[in-house]
Formats: sequence, C-alpha cells, structure tokens
Amino acid sequence: MASRKPFYLLVGLLIIAGVSLTLHRHYTYDIPWLPGETRQTWSIEAKVEFDATGEEILASLAIPNTQPGFTQLNQQTASPGYGLAFSERETGGDRAEWSVRNASGEQALYYKVDMLLDPYAAPPQTSKPPKLKVHIEKEPYATAANQLLDRAQERSSNPYTLARELIQEFNIQSQNAQLLAQLKPQLNWIVQLLHQAGVPAREVHALYLEDGRRRQELVNYIQVFDGEDYELFNPETGERGRPENLLLWEYHSGPVLEVVGGINSHVTFSMIEQEQPFSVALNQKFADNELLNFSLYTLPLEEQALFKGILLIPVGVLMVVLMRILVGLKTSGTFMPVLIALAFIQTSLITGLVGFLLIVGAGLVIRSYLSYLNLLLVARISAVIIMVIGIIAIFSIIAYKLGLTEGMKVTFFPMIILAWTIERMSILWEEEGPHQVVIQGGGSLLVAVLAYLAMNNELIRHLTFNFLGIQLILMALVLMAGNYTGYRLLELKRFKPMVEDK
Repeated sequence: MASRKPFYLLVGLLIIAGVSLTLHRHYTYDIPWLPGETRQTWSIEAKVEFDATGEEILASLAIPNTQPGFTQLNQQTASPGYGLAFSERETGGDRAEWSVRNASGEQALYYKVDMLLDPYAAPPQTSKPPKLKVHIEKEPYATAANQLLDRAQERSSNPYTLARELIQEFNIQSQNAQLLAQLKPQLNWIVQLLHQAGVPAREVHALYLEDGRRRQELVNYIQVFDGEDYELFNPETGERGRPENLLLWEYHSGPVLEVVGGINSHVTFSMIEQEQPFSVALNQKFADNELLNFSLYTLPLEEQALFKGILLIPVGVLMVVLMRILVGLKTSGTFMPVLIALAFIQTSLITGLVGFLLIVGAGLVIRSYLSYLNLLLVARISAVIIMVIGIIAIFSIIAYKLGLTEGMKVTFFPMIILAWTIERMSILWEEEGPHQVVIQGGGSLLVAVLAYLAMNNELIRHLTFNFLGIQLILMALVLMAGNYTGYRLLELKRFKPMVEDK
C-alpha cells in the first residue's frame, strides 16, 4: 500500500502557505478581515499667495509624500495660465513648481493632496540624517552657548535626552538663553547646538490635521537622529514623538516655499477628513506599487471585476465536492451546478430558478421529438444548442413585452452547458426513466442553490478577492475531501433496517 505521507505533507504545505499569505496580506497591506470597513483619508489644500511684480514667475512648494503613518493617494493642482512640473531635489523631498512668462498683481496657486491614514505605510526612501554644520559664533554668544550646552550634556545620556535638555534650558529662560534669543530664534539655536555636540538634527515643518480647519499654517518641529532612526521633538514643550494627527510636510532641510518674481509670499492650508471604502482607498494606494505586491488592486478595474467572479468558482467547486462525496447527492454533470450558480448570481436566485426550469423543460419537450429523427450525436447536440438559443430569445422577448425586466436576465445562462444538460437528461429519461431525471435534476439544482448561497455571501466574496491565499486553503480542503472513502450520508439509510432489527 502506497504511503499517504506525501499526500498529508502536500495538504499541510497548502494550508500553511495559504494561511501565511493571508496573514501577510492583512498585516502588511492593512487588508481588513470583514467587508464594509472604511479608511480615514485627509484632503489637504495648500493655497500659495503672493504679489507678482510683472516679471517671470517661478514658484516652488514643498509637497508631502508617503511617510510613516500616511500614504499619499493622489495629488492635483489648480493654477490657470501657469506651467506645472513635479520634481525631486538632490537633498530629497518632492516639490511642485509653477512657472509663467510674466504676471502682475495678486496671485493664488492651489495644490491638493489626499493622504490615507495608514499604519502600514512604507516610505519610498528612508529619511537620511543631515550633514553636521558647526557655526562659530562671536562673543559673548559663543560662551553663553557653550555653557548652556555643557549643562544640557551633564543631564543627558544620548542624542534624544540631549535634545530634551536643551529645550528645557531655553524654556527656563536663563540669562544665557535670553542672551542667545537676541541673536536668532530658539529653534535655530537648538539645532545648531545639537550639531555642535555631534548630533544630526534639523528643523522640519509639519501640519496639524483638524477636520474642517481653514487657513492653517505649518508648525516647526525638531528632527533628531540617533544613527538611522530619528525622533521628533516639540521645540516649545520638549515633548518627544509625533502626534497621530501630525503630517510632516517638509522634512528634508529645504524651504517650504520659494517664489522668484514675486513678493509677500505665504502659504496656508485647509483640510477635510473623509471616510472612504477600503477598496477605493486601496485601489489608489496600489495604483503604482512594487512588483512583489501580488494584489488584484494593481489591475485595471475591468480586470478586477472579472476576477471577482472567477475567484468564486473554487468556492462552488468545494460545495460540489462536499455534496457529492460526503453527502452523496447525484448531479447532472460534475460541475454544471457551479456554472448554474454563477448564472444565479447574475440573474438573482428566484429569476434564475424559474428561467432554468422553463428552459430545461421546454428543451426536453423539443428534444424528445429530435430522438425520433435518429440524428448523429454531433448534429443532435448542435440542434439542441440552436434550440436553447431560440428558447432564451423567445423568453426574453416575452418577458420584455410583459414588462418583466428580470426575465431578460436568462441570457446569462451558459447556453452550451444548458444544451448538454438537456441532452443528458433526455438520454437518462429514455434509459432509466423520469425518476432518475428528477433525482439528478433536483440534486443539480440543490447543489447549485447551495453553491450560489456560498458564492454570493458578502464575507466570502470579500475574502476570496482580497486574500489569494484562500485559494490554496480551498485546494487543500478539496484534496482532503477527495481522500475520503467512507460512507456517504445518503447511503446510511441502507443500514436503517439493521438498526431497527436490533
């Protein structure tokens, strides 16, 4: 007897691979387990205003990209009469650049971006520490700065605690801190002293996200590096870490806004919080994703709609396998119920059942006449196919004239399968009688209805489309069912007399 170990090993590998892929999709790409979930997005509009002096205009605005906590979905601008280009500077960071030959008077340029709140966001590139820049100040500022830095270093043990202590030194408004504030802002001093201590740091510009806010301005934070990792510090309070509603707008040591040919330039922000179905958000998130992301959301929408139906077929196949092998139902054709169930999804269950019974019933009546013509099999099947097409056309016309628009959906039935079903039932009628036709026909309809209920379930449709690993699990279940050699449920009735005798 052949060993069953390879079989069990194959089934185990399929289940492990399917479960692993499913968990990977959930935890790496934030695919929810249940349908109907939404994702929070922020629509942010930046308004650039300046006074043009009648010369050539070149305006450059720093724009955000995917970063920890946020994924950029799409961006658009409104700038009539201006040329537009998106560029990336060598120091890092994306920018939107507007240009025009000449302009005068008040100007307004708009940039809009949608950001998805995404705990699994993967930035296209990690933030690199800035190069250390040590400034030599004149006296007495140099002495005051050194004394302040020395006190902070005594109470610190790493770059992060040093940044915290420096902020506290300035906040207590000591004599040295007050003297330094006369020369340059506190934030600039903190960054400069961190560089002087050998700690990479820089000023970054961020935006607090609050629903419905208008004409908001950016706030300043300090980005402190400890190797390749970094932490954000609030320069006013010394609080470490990034709040959940804080979006980094410019964090590559560059200016937020540059305008050549204009004066009095400034930028303000308006924002709205929105809830989007997760499928819409993920369609945008994966629109241009890496090759290794095997997500159906990377396909065009037309192909996505096609796969939503195709990926349900294994569910129907599993239902057929379970009902035939474990229960013992007889069907007309092996997987005809699956195709009929697909047609039910398109037509609705009641309309599909009525349409199926009418077409098959009329087909059997006409097929009984063809049996008297003694045609060859190929010609007879061809005649049945043409007959089925004619019946469907007639039923559709009658339904339309009676105002029964649901009846027109019978065109979704697979015509070739219907023709073979009629042929098989007709032969079965002739050889074994109407009783077997009712048994196999009824079994086929029952399995088709059960397959329809499973395939049309919203949770199953969601799981099969979003987690391709489910297909491996379904294959493992089919293999396990195929290995069953015990009694079918419907066969147990044969042993009922033996139990009664006891």
